[in-house]
Amino acid sequence: MAAITAALVKELRDKSGAGMMDCKKALAETDGDMDAAVDWLRTKGLAAAQKKSGRVAADGLVAVVTSGTKGAAVEINAETDFVARNENFQEFVSTIAGIALEVGGESSAIEGAAYPGTGRTVAEQLTHNIATIGENMSFRRAKVLEVSQGLVASYMHGALVPGLGKIGVLVALESSASADVLEALGKQIAMHIAAARPEFLAISDVDQGALDREKAVLTEQARESGKPEEIIEKMVQGRLRKYYEEVVLTEQVFVIDNETKISKVVENAAKEAGTDIKLTGFVRFELGEGIEKEETDFAAEVAQAVKG
Repeated sequence: MAAITAALVKELRDKSGAGMMDCKKALAETDGDMDAAVDWLRTKGLAAAQKKSGRVAADGLVAVVTSGTKGAAVEINAETDFVARNENFQEFVSTIAGIALEVGGESSAIEGAAYPGTGRTVAEQLTHNIATIGENMSFRRAKVLEVSQGLVASYMHGALVPGLGKIGVLVALESSASADVLEALGKQIAMHIAAARPEFLAISDVDQGALDREKAVLTEQARESGKPEEIIEKMVQGRLRKYYEEVVLTEQVFVIDNETKISKVVENAAKEAGTDIKLTGFVRFELGEGIEKEETDFAAEVAQAVKG
């Protein structure tokens, strides 16, 4: 029998798109014959993932899960909302969120982790699911938040089932305040984040490149008014404050009362609790955000199918 090397398994995996364990079994079944192994995988429906991997996956699910001082958010994409309603897919996404909570938010650590009860890694299970369910899928991203004391709260907007939906939010609060106080505050801030879409936690976190571009645009807009340079500078600073109020969480006005800045909301909660509360981080995952979805002409697709 031919030796089944790691290089041979990798080559078959690259050719077929099938999982590592499936490739190893296929090579064992075909005595190391690459072409026969590909055919073996095809007959088992395990090489189908390769054909599906080029299709745009912009739907799917976001998951959030928390455990005391730690929380994780993940996004797993599929091609259609129909798959998002599949119980097996929902279980898969929830399981990945749990794995992220355990191993951290690095994609490589999550994809290389063992998927429970299968003998496969997460990456291999994803490929297996593609072949089984019949749609392209992708593990897009994950993020984990943690505090030394306090709580990580979560909110899922429009949840299909608990912890699964299309907009998931995590909020990290560092404090010795009671869990009930922090949970209520974190939930309200998370709901605000879902609606207000902040990009940064604090002014100091604003990307310098983004800030420079914004300043340049605002300066040119102000110059068009024909005002003197010293007036232009004041105009730019005023508009920058408005920019911060749009993109910085602590500078945003709380959507629930429409008058208090988030920084003040946290400050007021701390006074009421009698102890410091620090908002240390947040995550907002919106399903398919930034993915360009293919526009298809359904009538043209039907006509093409009729032609053959």
